[in-house]
Amino acid sequence: MLAQVVLFDGFDPLDVIAPYEVLALGATLTDDPLEVELVTAEGPREVPSGLAAVSLRATARLDPARADLVVVPGAAGTLADGEPDEGSVLGRLGRAARGELAGLLAEALERRDVLVATVCGGSVLLAMAGLIRGRSATGHRLGLGALAGAGVRALDARVVDDGDLVSSSSVTSGLDLGLYLLERLVGPRVAVEVERFTAHERRGTVWRPVGAEPLVTTGPGTGGPARR
Repeated sequence: MLAQVVLFDGFDPLDVIAPYEVLALGATLTDDPLEVELVTAEGPREVPSGLAAVSLRATARLDPARADLVVVPGAAGTLADGEPDEGSVLGRLGRAARGELAGLLAEALERRDVLVATVCGGSVLLAMAGLIRGRSATGHRLGLGALAGAGVRALDARVVDDGDLVSSSSVTSGLDLGLYLLERLVGPRVAVEVERFTAHERRGTVWRPVGAEPLVTTGPGTGGPARR
C-alpha cells in the first residue's frame, strides 16, 4: 500500500508532518506493506513551506496510478482581508489549484481505487480546482464559506468521510485524520497502538452520510448541495 503526501510551494508544515508521522508509525507496526512518501506534481525537489524557515524534500512525483492514498495539505500564510495576494493562504492554495497538481489530483479522484484525504485548506484547494463540487467535506472554519461557494456541502466537523474523499478540519486535525486513515486502511488495533505511542486521543466524531438526519443543526457550514 502506497501513501503519497503532497507538497506544493507554501504548504502548511503541520498539515504534512502530522498525518505523515502517524502513517509512518503505523507502517512499523504491521506486516502489511505500507509505504509513505512525500511527493510533488513536478517530482523530487526541495519544497518551501508557507513558513520561511521550513522546507521539506519530496522524493517522488505524485502518481495516482501507483498510489492507494493521496493526502493533500493546506497552505500557511497571511490571512488577507481583500483579494488574496501571493503570500496569503488563499493565494497559495489558488496558485496550486491552477497548476499541474490540479490535473493529477483530478486523476486521483477519478480512480475509485484511490482514497484522497485532505487536511485543513487541502479541501479548499480541491474546491478551487473544481474537483469536489457536490461532495461533502470539511476544512478550516475560515474556509467553509469558500467550500460552500464552490458547490461543496461544507460541514463543520473534525473529520468527514465521503467514501473515497476524507477531509479534516483545522491544522491539528491531521493527527486525527492520520489515525482514522490507519483504522480504515490497516485496522483499529494498529491505529490504537499509534494513538498510545503518540499520546493523542482522536477528537470528534467522524461524519459519514449514514444514519438519521438531525432535525436541527447548531453550527455553521451545514449547507450546500448533497453529494452527487
